[in-house]
Amino acid sequence: MVRSVGSAGLERIELKRLTERIEWLFSLLQEAVAAQTPAVAGTWAPSIDVCETTKAIEVRIELPGVTAAQIRVGLNGNKLRVYGEKKKKALRLKVVSHHCSERSYGHFDRVIPLRWPIDISSASAELSNGMLLVRLPKLKDRRGSEFKIPIVQKD
Repeated sequence: MVRSVGSAGLERIELKRLTERIEWLFSLLQEAVAAQTPAVAGTWAPSIDVCETTKAIEVRIELPGVTAAQIRVGLNGNKLRVYGEKKKKALRLKVVSHHCSERSYGHFDRVIPLRWPIDISSASAELSNGMLLVRLPKLKDRRGSEFKIPIVQKD
């Protein structure tokens, strides 16, 4: 049986779509503002890539010269935080002067907003060749699914 939707119903559907689109654009704007926020003196922000597959969100973070023991990864609500410290190694030879020094040292902190529901218990992180890969499996969309609730009879 096909049910027709009146003009008021179409307006509600279109308003809902528009609201969802505005919320999505607003979250993108928040991410852009967060990325442009100047870092605190003495800190640096590593470069990242955020990729989405059908089953997971993958975040790749460039951390050359950093060991796994120097990195902390935390997931809080809808934010992934990667932070730690890259220590400068003491030079064996006495250096007279630097002509160029572009590498970053010290504390680093990067917060990545997440727009997807994440399965926190299955999240993983792996450091290989200066590249940290954080894999965040997405929760399956359960909207529209029926869940059976067992009934216990008490006398």
